[in-house]
Amino acid sequence: MKKKAYFKADEAETGLGRFKGLEVRIGTIVDDEWDEPMGPTPMPNPTDLRAWDHKLLSRYHPSYMPYCQVCCLCTFGKCDLSGDKRGACGIDIKGQQARIVLAAANIGCSAHLAHARHLVDHLIEEYGPRTDLIQGAGIEIHAPVSRLVTGMRPRKLEDASIILDYCETQLAHTLSATHTGQEGSWLDFESKVLHVGMVDQVSMEIADLVQISTLGFPKADPDAPLVESGIGMMDTSKAIILTIGHNIVPAASITDYITEKKIGSKVEVGGMCCTAWDITRRDPNAKVIGPISWQLRYIRSGMADVVVVDEQCVQTNVVNEAKKVKAPVISTSDKAVMGLPERSDDPVDSIVEELVSGKIDGAFIHDHHKVGEVATRVALAVMPKRRKMKFFPSKKQIQKMAENCKKCSECIRACPNDQPVMEAVLAAQLGNFEPLREVYQNCIGCARCESACPNDYDLHSWMVVAAQQDCKDETHMVRTGRGAIQDTEIRNVGQPIVFGEIPGVIAHVGCANYPQGGKDVHDMAEEFAKRRYIIVTSGCAAISAGHVKDENGQSIYERRSGEFDAGGVLNVGSCVSNPHIAGAAIKIAAIFAKRNLRGNYAEIADYIHNRVGAVGISWGAMSQKAASIASGFWRLGVPVIVGPHGSKYRRMLLGKAEEERAWTVYDARTGDRVLTAPGPEHLFYAAETVAEANVMTAKLVLRPNDTGKGRSIKLSHYIDIHEKYYGFFPDDVWKYIRRDTDIPITLKDKILAQMKENKWKERRIIDPTLLKEQIMGGGT
Repeated sequence: MKKKAYFKADEAETGLGRFKGLEVRIGTIVDDEWDEPMGPTPMPNPTDLRAWDHKLLSRYHPSYMPYCQVCCLCTFGKCDLSGDKRGACGIDIKGQQARIVLAAANIGCSAHLAHARHLVDHLIEEYGPRTDLIQGAGIEIHAPVSRLVTGMRPRKLEDASIILDYCETQLAHTLSATHTGQEGSWLDFESKVLHVGMVDQVSMEIADLVQISTLGFPKADPDAPLVESGIGMMDTSKAIILTIGHNIVPAASITDYITEKKIGSKVEVGGMCCTAWDITRRDPNAKVIGPISWQLRYIRSGMADVVVVDEQCVQTNVVNEAKKVKAPVISTSDKAVMGLPERSDDPVDSIVEELVSGKIDGAFIHDHHKVGEVATRVALAVMPKRRKMKFFPSKKQIQKMAENCKKCSECIRACPNDQPVMEAVLAAQLGNFEPLREVYQNCIGCARCESACPNDYDLHSWMVVAAQQDCKDETHMVRTGRGAIQDTEIRNVGQPIVFGEIPGVIAHVGCANYPQGGKDVHDMAEEFAKRRYIIVTSGCAAISAGHVKDENGQSIYERRSGEFDAGGVLNVGSCVSNPHIAGAAIKIAAIFAKRNLRGNYAEIADYIHNRVGAVGISWGAMSQKAASIASGFWRLGVPVIVGPHGSKYRRMLLGKAEEERAWTVYDARTGDRVLTAPGPEHLFYAAETVAEANVMTAKLVLRPNDTGKGRSIKLSHYIDIHEKYYGFFPDDVWKYIRRDTDIPITLKDKILAQMKENKWKERRIIDPTLLKEQIMGGGT
């Protein structure tokens, strides 16, 4: 491990003499107690893993879907890039689209990295640089992503800071490549996308590692507490503080103040988006109100007496919306000041007085020690008056207003999910509010229908009024974030995952931009959990998965184990917890296959790609952060599926099943080049429907290294799901049969007929690798 050293002395006496004004700087001190040998790529620069990236990109070709065919990024433009035209700088349409993809990944990575930097600097200030970093019991391989990428074991907070120094340097390099007159090749833009995704995984791992170690979060706990979730869980007899964002520090200040003053019976704290998960990881008495898409409905309800925002995924007009319901807003992050006056250095009494009196709509307070007291005191002061106010129109008022609908269909055209908003408004004219209630169930809270409406109707609010009983009934129990996966859990499942006997690991992550409501996430998770796949969740997807009850009134977290085992459904936590999912795959290589991790990225990624049947699903992916998260999984060779809105990322990474050359690998035992089945067939895929996503998920867990038993199990699920959702037997099963042992016994006749029709030939089961250097004996 490398650390910088510096000391300064006004006067120093040594064996060499007396020195005045002595200043000594040492570039690095090597502290190397780790006996694992260093791999070939510790702290890689953007081109160090370029060869691995090119192997992936030669198999999974970028399929670009540009919004437009012009470039407007510099004053030479706008340049027409249609057809084979090039811009003034020389770039073509493929290069331009790849540049946009890289820019998005950089934006996403920067959000996580800045979050991590703030946490590390704050926690060093609070607890000191030598504070231990601990992931929990049953874990010897701490921070597997950081080990793999940087070659370091982060054991102290100061180590975390060194790793972030590396990440910040890489981000500067990859972002600079998007400048006019820099990179020009789509292939190398895409390589840098994968690089920044890898850096993003490191920064997220550091962020979660430091908060787990210092803030009392569950530490790799399969039995992390069940916590209350949903709008109906909020106790309106108490003052309510709503926290929104991703950075736990301000929310922790609030819950700490409430605990210190012993006023939990008077104040309720609830969160949205990832701050919701992290406050419940610290304080199980806090509540997870809902995903990002619920911000508008909850603020407009008037239930929140104070709104506290930190960073990322915050409704950017939050001050205007909160002002309508007379709820003060406190901004706590320099990334989202929201135009509010700076009050960090003012006395607490003065800030509270201004907010309670309404002299100011809100305040920017970056002193997190003050936030807890200010937010709590303001909420307690304004609550009695606010509870007497009414913020939503009545159904009679809505019915009256609806009579003036112009029937222009602008609301429908504006809706990203094409919901029948106008028809619902016309039904409300007649006193029928059921259609508005149905639209509420699928609404993502964007309120674009309101902006489009020529009558300026508050259509989103009308939906909430129509669904008031549904809001009251939104009461669920969800399991808060457990953190990392234990090494002991990996030992139990590593072999059956690699051999295919546990069919796969399915991760539901990301945002809430769903095409048909959050229930889809639950249904997809349940479909595979009941088939003994391991299901992992995080972020808003983890919230949505828990917001469906079975016939016994239980959520998926209540009825299923939180262990990393067949049929388990485990929530690792917030967005920055996603590297625990990647870390589980990495640790399979270390624990089961005894592969060295330290600075050994390409070998481990090759192992995961060919052996670990993992698939990521971000059904509601919306943000640039979701793009960078996905990029990190791509570089590890893990495929990602997004919902229909994911096509707006402008680029998929699609394999061509018919292109045999792309599916040729080395047999590490012999060095032979061997044709394998297309598995995984795609690296980044947008599915239009849940049916399509489920079928593709079952297909993408197939790996070249599957044993005969494992391949048979995976194929039986693929065939069953295909027949369930599409209604017919898949026509490509024969491609995945290497020997008779791969054939599911109950489907043998159908498969043998398909094999005969396609002139199937037997293939041997190999030790697959894309890397020539992994051939035993070094290869030729």
